[in-house]
Amino acid sequence: MIEAEEMRFEVRERVATITFDRPDRMNAWTPVMERELRRLVAIAAADKAVRAIVLTGAGRGFCAGADVGRLTASASGGVAPVAAPRLSDDDLDQRYSYLLAVPKPVIAAINGAAAGVGLCLALYCDLRYMAAGAKLTTSFARRGLVAEHGSAWMLSHLVGPMNAADLLLSGRVVEAEEAGRLGLVRVLATEGFHEAVQQRAAEFANLCSPRSMGVIKRQLGLVPRQTLADATQLADREVALCRGTDDFREGVAHFVEKRAPRFTGH
Repeated sequence: MIEAEEMRFEVRERVATITFDRPDRMNAWTPVMERELRRLVAIAAADKAVRAIVLTGAGRGFCAGADVGRLTASASGGVAPVAAPRLSDDDLDQRYSYLLAVPKPVIAAINGAAAGVGLCLALYCDLRYMAAGAKLTTSFARRGLVAEHGSAWMLSHLVGPMNAADLLLSGRVVEAEEAGRLGLVRVLATEGFHEAVQQRAAEFANLCSPRSMGVIKRQLGLVPRQTLADATQLADREVALCRGTDDFREGVAHFVEKRAPRFTGH
């Protein structure tokens, strides 16, 4: 049993689910949650029995942004301004971008409202499933803030510059169906939402080679900084390496033998 103060952690069908657990506050973000998320993701990433990770919220919300108490204190001068900490220049070692470096699929299950930092967290996931009728907003411009945590870069790459400008400059509320049309999320029915996400995550975890998924995730992450030639040459090198692996042999064998795969990640 892995203990956490403001989150829950469980593993089922090779899927680790990390649940933001402040339902009375719509899972508003706190420093405790930030520390616990990094710790729990690291545990799931290191566990060979886990092959996919789901982030979701307890109750009606996913994460409604920073805890309003901290925002109020900051706006009234109760919290002294601090300089941004000096971080690594590594793209995958920023405040939340470490999620992109996890060599397993990380899936946001947006069960309810996602705003501010809550939306930023979802942007760094590999896939985003959203319950029909749920709402999201960047909110920054309507709070006197700016596009935080690399969200301008992420949104521009995920939905294009004009859509990113619309969402960030307006700070307007967007329903799941519009977010789906933008390609930001995949919309699932509200009823049975968590089980539907679990089923999709379990398909990744049990039907796909963990080695292949790790390499593919790295390929996708490199795309914004690559030429087509770079991407093709990397793929050629990785294909050559695949052919000597247990997972490649198993991938062929289970297909020919018409049985469930038994991938090991090797």
